Amino acid sequence: MLIRKDQDLNEIQTTIFDIIVGIEEHENQARQKRASQKSLAVRRAIEERRQRKELEYQINDELWFKDI
Repeated sequence: MLIRKDQDLNEIQTTIFDIIVGIEEHENQARQKRASQKSLAVRRAIEERRQRKELEYQINDELWFKDI
């Protein structure tokens, strides 16, 4: 990230600098959002797999007859 030092910048330079910093911040936020979405998708997939395995275990016919 760019850091504006105490320099004598004219108005145009200051505006350009602020735009560049704004773009970098926007890109960083977008990266963080994509990473969060990927992480959430992975967590959902793991939970779905666990649920599927549990259901398969509960539906297994052989286990039903063991209780009788």
